[in-house]
Amino acid sequence: MNLDKVFCAELAALEQTSLRRTLRAADELGLLNFAGNDYLGLSQHPTLIETARQATAQRGTGTGASRLVTGTDSAVLALEEQLAAWKEKEAALIFSSGYAAALGTIPALVGKGDIIVLDKLTHASLIDAARLSGATVRVFPHNDLGKLEALLQKISRTHTNDKSRVLVITESIFSMDGDAASLREIVELKDRFGAWLLVDEAHATGLYGKTGAGLLSEMGLSSRVEIVMGTLSKALGSVGGYIAGSRVLIDWLVNRARSFIYSTALPPGVIAASHAAVELARGPEGAALRTQLRENIVHFHAGLVSSWKNNPLSSSAIQPLICGEASVALHLAATLREKGFLIPAIRYPTVARNAARLRVTLSAVHARKDIDALNHALLVNAATAIQ
Repeated sequence: MNLDKVFCAELAALEQTSLRRTLRAADELGLLNFAGNDYLGLSQHPTLIETARQATAQRGTGTGASRLVTGTDSAVLALEEQLAAWKEKEAALIFSSGYAAALGTIPALVGKGDIIVLDKLTHASLIDAARLSGATVRVFPHNDLGKLEALLQKISRTHTNDKSRVLVITESIFSMDGDAASLREIVELKDRFGAWLLVDEAHATGLYGKTGAGLLSEMGLSSRVEIVMGTLSKALGSVGGYIAGSRVLIDWLVNRARSFIYSTALPPGVIAASHAAVELARGPEGAALRTQLRENIVHFHAGLVSSWKNNPLSSSAIQPLICGEASVALHLAATLREKGFLIPAIRYPTVARNAARLRVTLSAVHARKDIDALNHALLVNAATAIQ
């Protein structure tokens, strides 16, 4: 069987349904970026750049092997201690990415005979990790607390005489809709039924709470959640993922999380930039940037054409503009690109069929005039894009 022939046909089928993805050269675009997750603009912050440069000059561009092979640089241990304190946990462990953190952690916690209960809209990394674990996976509709409670009740009735572990998984701020999980209620439910809870704070870290520690911190729930996951690559402007929790949990992951054990450690420049980012995020400059981001969100909402305001706009940096058909979202994204804006068309399977959208992400460093220009472009093209 000819490989190219098989996949040419599959790619053609994706093309016909407006679901084919292509790579493009970002350095050729020169567009206003309303697509990324650099919510505080820290990836371009002079302090992070200079810190990364110095660390690279002193310690090189790579680490050569996994931490269990060559040992751990003291800067990595310092960053993990910093993250743990910020997240109000005993310890933390850094992975090469958020995806790797999910794929290493979840199968290390649960397996065959255990149960995972997750929100339908959780990130693909969490879904993939749940499937990889071998545990029984149960899904509840997005933020449907009644269904979550019913699932936990059923599990407690049918597993009363065994030692099955039950792991509930949610995000705090959801990546495609920008809305928040009902964290307080979810914590109450997992406590009542004796489950563990993993909360992915990828899109909340740096943006919520007095020091930017995340939505759990803002709500005073950090001590009641067993496993906190996050990333260094969004509001913190760097690269990598992490898990924070008890020292026993982190020790277990060091021994069982395969994506940690068998991955080369992050390079010194990344670790140094991440450390600087956390310091900035939890200090006065971080607070000022969070204020600026909130003001930009309000400004975007105020200037948005009324038809778009029928969408489920969020109070977070993530603003979904629902188009429906994938072809419509692609057309609008292409039109905006011609006008100088980089905004992705999000399609199935990232979101449900017929729920294609533009995913507008706002940053603290977006200029008001650029937000105004985007709103004007959306106004001009709204009639052909809105359901």
